[in-house]
Amino acid sequence: MAGLLLAAGAGRRFGGPKALAELDGEPLVRRALRGLTGGGCAPVHVVLGARADDLRALLPREAVAVYAADWAVGMGASLRAGLHSLRDSNVDAVLVHLVDLPGVHAEIVARLVALGGPEVVARAGYHGQPGHPVLLGRRWWQDITASLGGDQGARGWLAGRSDLRMVECADLGAGGDVDTRSDLDRLLPWDGETRRPGTS
Repeated sequence: MAGLLLAAGAGRRFGGPKALAELDGEPLVRRALRGLTGGGCAPVHVVLGARADDLRALLPREAVAVYAADWAVGMGASLRAGLHSLRDSNVDAVLVHLVDLPGVHAEIVARLVALGGPEVVARAGYHGQPGHPVLLGRRWWQDITASLGGDQGARGWLAGRSDLRMVECADLGAGGDVDTRSDLDRLLPWDGETRRPGTS
């Protein structure tokens, strides 16, 4: 099962690339990678764009850096580059993760990885709401790539699919994304296996 981490964004509203922001002294890109590898993804490809050289320097040796030349177009361009980078691999599915979801831990990844297969279409859900990561069987990669455009990633392709499996993960972590620097703490009801102080 491959992991695909989308980390190309410039983070304009955030004030810089979110992948470089730190939580408890750890860059979000490394935190996300730790979740993917800890949950059973290998290989893991990381799509870079804004400040690519700075991010590349933070990647562990086993991570594969993929540069999306058209990253500024939006998430669709990043996902296309990531899926293209896996075309010659022998994996039968890929777990797509976003770098600005610090509440997604290895346990969530592992729950989705357990469903892997060439025809699978699944995504994490939190309290009944769709979220990330998203699990995509290899059978669908060409269709997904053909549907991509703008900043929506695979959202349009996933919409209305009867075979999409929602995997509830709120018992393991949180799926909220980071839009501002204060969100790094506010959106994290879980930290590893223990709750953060002041949360319920």
